[in-house]
Amino acid sequence: MSVMKGHAVANGVYVAAANRIGLEQYIEGTAGIQFWGSSFIAGPQGEILAQASHDKEEILIAEVDLDLQENVRQNWPFFRDRRIDAFGDITKRAID
Repeated sequence: MSVMKGHAVANGVYVAAANRIGLEQYIEGTAGIQFWGSSFIAGPQGEILAQASHDKEEILIAEVDLDLQENVRQNWPFFRDRRIDAFGDITKRAID
């Protein structure tokens, strides 16, 4: 959850993260995979606006305030200070 909240903060946007619940037993006789649920919606400052439970299906709804999002982007100007001139190497492979 913390990483996704961090993405909301770093980009100044609302983030909705969906996760399912229950056990998926994809191979007979194995323990399978237990999914933890806790889907959530985070605001542009990383605040949790809505969160689902760990053990039942739910639909999450949250009101988003686009004026707040714009205010956050203006007052926390992460994008203003980026060095796009240094992004070129991101597209290169390590062995190039």
